[in-house]
Formats: sequence, structure tokens, C-alpha cells
Amino acid sequence: MLKYIGYFGVGIFIGILAALFGLGGGFLIVPTLNFLGVEIHHAVGTSSAAVVFTSLSSAVAYHGQRRIHYKAGLLLASTAVIGAYIGAWATSFISAAQLKVIFGLALIIVAVRIYHKRTAEPSEVKLEDVKLNYRVVPVGGFFAGITSGLLGVGGGIINVPFLTYLGLPIHYAVATSSFAIVFTATAGTLKHYAMGNVQVQWLVLLVPGLITGAQLGAKLAKRTRASSLKKGFAVIMALLALRMIMKGLGLSVP
Repeated sequence: MLKYIGYFGVGIFIGILAALFGLGGGFLIVPTLNFLGVEIHHAVGTSSAAVVFTSLSSAVAYHGQRRIHYKAGLLLASTAVIGAYIGAWATSFISAAQLKVIFGLALIIVAVRIYHKRTAEPSEVKLEDVKLNYRVVPVGGFFAGITSGLLGVGGGIINVPFLTYLGLPIHYAVATSSFAIVFTATAGTLKHYAMGNVQVQWLVLLVPGLITGAQLGAKLAKRTRASSLKKGFAVIMALLALRMIMKGLGLSVP
């Protein structure tokens, strides 16, 4: 019984962070499953399936808060799905280890810029008043998909900084990223399921906590000031970048 309570607690923790920062949660689910003894390919496939539930729960919560920019989210997802397949295919020809080091260094620079960037509070800017360059949004989604498929990172690590760069306040960017990840994670899950990489028994253990945690994370984000949310995202992003660099250098990290 204590074991199942522990899995539920782990799911809640991951779900909170996933919804709070619009990252899906795969960056924690994969190493957690691997630590619990799940073979890495199965961990990645199962994580992809789990992220569908996490991001869907987050999106439902953010829909209630009216913070999702649906047009931007759909444009991101439409090209990210294609990019993810191209990225997965490219792993056969490109050294992912070297790319992880280069990409990780670039992400640290982006994290520093986000940390110092000013972002508006939701009370200061209405979602319907935000003007975005819709011709550019699919380009960002495409590269987010390629990065996700090539390096095994969630699309949110690209979506959120990209959307904030275009002028979307951090709260809206996180919510929109969560919505877009529903589609990209679903596409990845279908592919992994066909390859036999999805371990349903682990989904049964983790998903209830993930769904609950995502609801809590969205509520926490609503009460968090934009400056704090932005800085928290930048710190998480820098930590993920450092982990990516270490893995690229062949160091043993979870």
C-alpha cells in the first residue's frame, strides 16, 4: 500500500512542476522510470504517454482560467508533430551527444535572457489584446518538434521561451505550451505504442498523481507573480540544459 502511495506522491510532484512551467513533465518522468528499473526506451515511450494526461489535465485547468492562446497553440502543434518525426528520423544520421552539448549551452543563454526579461502580469494584458506574428509561430513549433524528436526533450522547453519572445506574457505562454503539448505528446505516444515502448502498468501507477498534480500546478501558477514564474522557469531551464550537457559529454546522470 505504501508503495502505491509513493507512486501517487511522485506523480503529484511531477504534475505540479509540469503544469507550473508548461513543460509536460517528461524531463522528470523518464529519469524516474529509469531509476525504478524501466529500460530507457520503454521509459521514454511510457513517459510520452503519461505526458498526454499531464498536459491534458493542465490544459483543462488553464482553459478554466482562460489563459490559453488557442490559435498560437494549434499553430505550434501543427508543425511540431511533423518536426518530431523528422527529429526522430534524424537520430540515425546525427550525433545526438554533440548536439546535446551545443543545444544545452544555447539553452543556458536563453535561460539567462528569460530570467532578466520583463513580462506582464495577466491583470495588465488581456489575452485577446495580445498581438502575435502568426506566420512565425509555426516555425517555432517545427523546431520545437525537431528538438523534441532529436534530443528527447519536451516541446515546452522551446515553446515557452519562444512564445514569450513573441510577446506573450509568461502565464499565457505556459498555458498555451501545455495545450500544444497535448497534440505533440499524443503523436509521439502513438508511435511509441506501435513500437511496443509503452508500459501500461506504469501509467496506471503514475497517471492519477500526474493528473492531480497538474491541477494543483495550474492553481499555483495562477497565484504566482509573473516575475517569480519567469525566474522559476529560467532556473528549471538552466538545470535541464546542464543535465543535457552532462549527458552529451557521456557523464552518468539520471
